[in-house]
Parts: sequence; C-alpha cells; structure tokens
Amino acid sequence: MVKAIRVHELGGPEVLKWEEVEIGEPKEGEIRVKNKAIGLNFIDVHFRKGVYKAATIPFTPGMEAVGVVTSLGPGLTGMKFGDLVAYAGNPMGSYAEEQILPAEKVVPVPSTLDPVVVAAVIFKGMTTQYLVRRCFKVEPGHTILVHAAAGVVGSLLCQWAIALGATVIGTVSTKEKADQAKDDGCHLVIMYKEEDFVTRVNEITSGKRVDVVYDSVGKDTVQGSLACLKTRGYMVSFGHSSGMPESLPSALDAKSLFLTRPALMHYSLTREELLETAGELFAGVTSGVLRVRVNGTYPLC
Repeated sequence: MVKAIRVHELGGPEVLKWEEVEIGEPKEGEIRVKNKAIGLNFIDVHFRKGVYKAATIPFTPGMEAVGVVTSLGPGLTGMKFGDLVAYAGNPMGSYAEEQILPAEKVVPVPSTLDPVVVAAVIFKGMTTQYLVRRCFKVEPGHTILVHAAAGVVGSLLCQWAIALGATVIGTVSTKEKADQAKDDGCHLVIMYKEEDFVTRVNEITSGKRVDVVYDSVGKDTVQGSLACLKTRGYMVSFGHSSGMPESLPSALDAKSLFLTRPALMHYSLTREELLETAGELFAGVTSGVLRVRVNGTYPLC
C-alpha cells in the first residue's frame, strides 16, 4: 500500500483526501515509479471541480511528476532500476507516493537537472515546445502576442519565442506581473486592466498587427485576440481560464484566419515526438535559454 491524494466527490480543496491505495506491480510495458517531485497545474483544478470529467470517481489527480524507477514490467528493456524519469499528461494520478506508468510515456531526466525544477516545468514546458515549434513555427521576424505573459506557460512562451528571434508583446494584469514579463525579455507589455490591448497592439505594430496570438484565457479575450491578427494570422487557443470561447466561424472568415485548439497529447502521439519535445525542453533549461520559476513547494500529505 502507498499513500495518495484521492477525490471522492467534486468540489473545492476540501475534497482532497490523503489515503492508502493499492497500486500493484507493473504489467508488461509498465514501470513502477517512486515520485520525488510532483507538478501542480490548473488542469488539476478543472478535474477536481468537474470541469473536465475523470474516467472514474474516486480518482487521484495530477498530470506530471519526476521519480525513480523501482520496478519493471515483465520483459521490459531500455530502462533499469534507479533511472530518473519524468512524465506529463496522461495517465492522471501523480498526486501519489508511487504510481504505475506506461514505460512509453516517460522520458529520461538529465542528471544535471533538479527533479523539483523538472516537475515544475515538464508539462508546461513541453506544451510551450509544441506551441512555438510545431503548432505555429515561430521564426525571426514574427511578431507575437502572448496573453497571461507572467503565467508559467506565458513566461516560457515569451522566453522561447524571443530566443527564436520573434518580437513579443505580452498582456498582464498587474505592475508586478509586468515587471516579471519584462524580466523574461518581453519586448512590450500591455496592462490590460488599464488599456485596451487591441488598441495598443494596433499602435505598437503601426496597424500591421501580429502573426500569431497565444491565448490561454479564452472567452474574455478571444474576440480581441482575433482583432489583433493580421490577414492569414494564427489564433492558438490553448486554455480557457475565463471560460470556453464560443463558435467563431464568421470572425475567421473576415481575414482568412487560422484557429487551432491544440493539446499536448496530440503533439506527442509517438515515442519519437515525445522524446524530441522533452529533449528540446531540457536543452533549453540546461542552456539557460529557459528560466524556470519554482514559486512554491508543498508537502504531498
């Protein structure tokens, strides 16, 4: 038996229960991992509240972790006892002392990286990788707009896009967040509570607007985001902290815009894609191109 956080009913933080669970031994194609550090994500809150539906109730939340391999399924090769590995995305269940994982879903962690840093960045960082490298390939000369630029993904987006040669405009809500975005290298920061971001983007770009908008806010920003795009621009809607955006076909028609709602699982379908995504992330962190802020650490129990 191991201890894990379990959710028996949907609701606030009070529904999180610390309990003993039986996880068994790994089957063919699986490994057992003792977690060293577990990442926290907004998606965990969505599952706890029922915005996203868990496959079963009760369930153990959590979508990313770093741990040590303690057992291998029958016949499994390519890994060994004691390997440090990480995963992000499915299967859910990282809020636990130990867990069973599909071997094909984990990636090796460089020994030079702190497990706490990796746990804090792997889900958000791999998300950033596919957003700037594959969903829309950011290149020198592009001008991009990043909403929630001081959030974890927003911060990584700004840093990575700047390293790729783009001009980055970020939106934030407070002076403190504006300072952080500037510290990340954001070229121009808009405090959206004090000024209209559509008007400011139009002024900043002299009416040319931007090549791509990365929008994790959703309902509150989607119409303004579309207005900020140049003809044939890309709207990348990868979150909805303010609610799901509504149907937008007519808005897209106005400028032949592209709209996508990407997800990490669809950009890591193969083992090769997964390793490439994680490899680029770890290289960025190791080289210092990406700075990871660990804003807090908490005991699991």
